[in-house]
Formats: sequence, C-alpha cells, structure tokens
Amino acid sequence: MATINYFFRHEVAEKVREEGREEARAEERVKLILRTLDWRGIELSEADRERVRSCGDLGRLALWLDRCYEVTDAAGLFDGDGDGESA
Repeated sequence: MATINYFFRHEVAEKVREEGREEARAEERVKLILRTLDWRGIELSEADRERVRSCGDLGRLALWLDRCYEVTDAAGLFDGDGDGESA
C-alpha cells in the first residue's frame, strides 16, 4: 500500500501557519516579560499586566522585553511607546 503524504501547501494554509507561529512568539515574549518583572520584584498593576498580555506587536514586545531587564518601575517599561496609553 502506498504512503500518502499530506503536506498541504496552499497560500491560505501557509498564512494561517505563519500567523500561528507569530502568535506563539508573542505569547512567549509576554510570558518572559511578566516572569522577568516578577522575578525582579517590579510590581505591575492588573491594567499594566493586561496591556502586556493583549499586545500582539512582536516589535513592541521585543522592546518591552529588552526594557524589563533595566527598568525600576512599571512606568519605565512603557515610556516613549507613543501609543497614547499612559502606564
């Protein structure tokens, strides 16, 4: 009996897979940011935690991840983002 390989290569399927990978990367960055801030003893309000959790912009999450190693308070994490939200 012949083996059937289901390597579905379709433009839509590829896009869905890539979106899934980006979501997974975003979720991992969110976890790292929150874990690092918790470990460092930087307190975040529930609103700030939700702001981090709801962010899907990989670039912004990368910036926040870099900042979370240096900030001394939650406001420092979001300084200069230019998104109109206050920390």
